[in-house]
Amino acid sequence: MKVLILGGVAAGTKTAAKLKREDQSCQVTIFTKGKDISYAGCGLPYYVGGLIPEREDLIVNTPESFSALTGVEVRTGMEAVGLDRAAKTVSVKNLETGETASHSYDKLVIATGASPVRPDLPGLDLPGVYLMRTPDDAISLREAVEAGQVKRAVVAGGGFIGLEVAENLKAKGVRVSIIDMAPQVLPGFDPELAGYVENHLSDQGIVAFTGTALQGAEGSGRVEKVLTSRKAMKADALILSMGIRPNTAFLEGTGLEMFKGTLKVNEHLQTNDPDVYAVGDCAMVRSRITGQPQWSPMGSSANHEGRVCAMHIAGKDRSYRGVFGTGVAKLPGLNVGRTGLTEQAAKDAGFDAVSVVAVVDDKAHYYPGASSFIVKMTADRKTRRFLGIQVLGSGAVDKMVDIGVAALASEADLEELESLDFAYAPPFSTAIHPFSHAVNVLMNKLDGALDSIGPAEYLAGAAEGYRPLDVSRQPAVEGAPFINLSKVDGPLPEAGPEEKLLLVCTKGRRAYMLQNRLKAMGYRNTLALEGGTTCSDVTG
Repeated sequence: MKVLILGGVAAGTKTAAKLKREDQSCQVTIFTKGKDISYAGCGLPYYVGGLIPEREDLIVNTPESFSALTGVEVRTGMEAVGLDRAAKTVSVKNLETGETASHSYDKLVIATGASPVRPDLPGLDLPGVYLMRTPDDAISLREAVEAGQVKRAVVAGGGFIGLEVAENLKAKGVRVSIIDMAPQVLPGFDPELAGYVENHLSDQGIVAFTGTALQGAEGSGRVEKVLTSRKAMKADALILSMGIRPNTAFLEGTGLEMFKGTLKVNEHLQTNDPDVYAVGDCAMVRSRITGQPQWSPMGSSANHEGRVCAMHIAGKDRSYRGVFGTGVAKLPGLNVGRTGLTEQAAKDAGFDAVSVVAVVDDKAHYYPGASSFIVKMTADRKTRRFLGIQVLGSGAVDKMVDIGVAALASEADLEELESLDFAYAPPFSTAIHPFSHAVNVLMNKLDGALDSIGPAEYLAGAAEGYRPLDVSRQPAVEGAPFINLSKVDGPLPEAGPEEKLLLVCTKGRRAYMLQNRLKAMGYRNTLALEGGTTCSDVTG
């Protein structure tokens, strides 16, 4: 069987290598446009920051080493420019000679990936404008920084890659600003968590200007200013991280079914032509929660898809079940992660979604280096099915997210997650695991034991008419009466049982404990502020 694979990064090379392991008799050829294959695209920001010291560290395999290891023929500098499905041939252009040749296949795998969005704006062809997609992109930016050419930089785009680039430039002594036309950074997170991240970045010296559109760049021979809808910003470099577009233009008119430039595939990664597969950033898979189409341009998804695709081509009945929207990133002094549905996405999908924001210890509070996780957890009100989690913290947010992935895969409800036998020792966790702690808080809210509002609701005015009471360990809310929780053994002298009271502490736990006591004393109009002053600015 003759198999052609178009594209040689994560999805293409994984498909090729796995297919040869499954069936050595297959004749497998990779055509790839670039000179590199199998490179660590997700590691590029860390090369810019010097955490990855050498370019060679980014290259998982060279074409020569990959061919020797797998038996796959690799042809670089070759761009697919056409497909004839009836003849089962692909037209491939040699970028060095300009010649185009036709190649036949029995099975075709399209793994052409995606290219960075580069808007048609003035000045974006100036030296000092950088992308962040290939090793050469990262090398060019790092060389300019190390040569002293970049003192100020603007990153256009507030997604994972953009924020990671900003962090690594900051680590190299560059003054960095971020612009994004969206109302928040970190698409895929709910606004209150994204707002916390923006404030944290500002404290670290990285200012994010949201609701701000890129309008171009200008300079005499090199970038000197970045033009935006807000103002012109002095900069020596502009890094474009504004998203990606699937490399599928050469397939127009072929009859392959597409959605917003991506190739629609079934559970076997087949397009509407059973002899043509699509994997990686150019494929549209589905949400494992809703069953609806979902794009997942992630290296992890690409590798899983390539593996399933190869096994199916080799005759095994394997299926790709879909994605949860999982992601994680390292920022300066803060890690961020998510999986599943946000509160709004869950509502849009038809769930009666309920969420809670909880600040929980990430390990035993007395252990050196202990910190907190800010968690937003979402479930369905009626079925109590776990729907998603978002986590911020200086510790192992990936552990929290990965537990969420397992919970989503098993369609677990909160009761099933309440007392799982998680690993515990002071250096690693708390006696009640932080994931279980967040589950307990959400269950309390669903059961009516906790009457609360989240940071977003507070910002929207949900506490209007409520008087704040400060129940922190030490006074933390300016202008609010301070309540010493340990001394509350009767009605509060500061407030009557009919008064509307907003109970505030540092993290939210002591507010819940006070509310519990006050309810027993006949107080019926109290609200606890989820996440406390960690997540909201509150004054009396």
